[in-house]
Amino acid sequence: MIVRRWGQLGRMYEKRILFVVVALALALILPPMISSWLKGAEPLVVYCAHDAVYSKQILDRFTEETGIAVRFVPDTEATKSLGFVERLIREKDAPRCDVFWNNQLLGTLDLHEKGILQPCKGPGFDRIPDAYKDPDGHWVGFAARFRVYIVNTEKLEATEEAVKARLDAADLSRVAIAKPLYGTTLSHYGILWQRWGGDKLKAWHMGCRDRKIVEATGNAHVKDLVASGVCGLGLTDTDDFFGARDAGKPVEMLPVRLDDDSTICIPNTVCIIKGTRQPLRARQLVDYLLSESTELALAASKARQVPLGPVDDAQLAEEVRAMAPWVADGVPLAGLGPARAECLAWLKGLYVQ
Repeated sequence: MIVRRWGQLGRMYEKRILFVVVALALALILPPMISSWLKGAEPLVVYCAHDAVYSKQILDRFTEETGIAVRFVPDTEATKSLGFVERLIREKDAPRCDVFWNNQLLGTLDLHEKGILQPCKGPGFDRIPDAYKDPDGHWVGFAARFRVYIVNTEKLEATEEAVKARLDAADLSRVAIAKPLYGTTLSHYGILWQRWGGDKLKAWHMGCRDRKIVEATGNAHVKDLVASGVCGLGLTDTDDFFGARDAGKPVEMLPVRLDDDSTICIPNTVCIIKGTRQPLRARQLVDYLLSESTELALAASKARQVPLGPVDDAQLAEEVRAMAPWVADGVPLAGLGPARAECLAWLKGLYVQ
């Protein structure tokens, strides 16, 4: 009886020891195998409309931490996200892109409406407020910037009253705005189209042109015109403003506010392209971009983008914390797709010959 019991105990311990040995072996063998498989896999193709100087660092860090290779496809300052949106529409039946990192939302909405996006709801989705994501996970926003007035303080007082007076003046030849075919200026126009109606926006736009407003090639060009003193006032984004201020230029900014005091809060968006051959790795990248660490990295960058999800506020610079309340005032963007499409069709007829 005693011998039999000891034999049973021995076999039980042998099984436990064998289980531990196998578990340890797998722990040692599997990570290198997975890493080797990831390195040998086809790289994720990421179309990225966010400024390469910031986005490339984050994508490189993703590769370092996961072993997943990324083929980074950047935009150009002139065409920005619009070029990628039109490219993705052309590629719909034979997609070449796995993940689209857009620097704004309205183009992403257009892709969603055309059935080009694949839903994804992971841990990153859960930490972003409902106002800045599609409820089904087709797109999610993160790390926002804002439309602002950039003021050269040697040319104009940086107050709401002074800005309004300059915009109401008969001569706008010292006021700059980017051509609204692209980027956040197009988003700005889409919002005005929805709020004012097409006729009012057209009249306002043509009135600005009649008063000789300077139409720049992009937001960075607006920033340069104001920073150099060629113009005293411009409409641009917070990241471009900080670029001028960091260069020691005499500039200040004020948020663009609409008639109901709303701000124009423009998040980055990320989405997976339907038909990706690498859905699991694409989901991993999406969650990485929507993480606290990525939002903190973008907040700490020279762009000072404002986190949308919860973060450790102690890690934010004071100037980023100062902009955080503007997020709650942001005008709703999710329903702007039709207005953007109508506005863009009109603008193309006006600018593209």
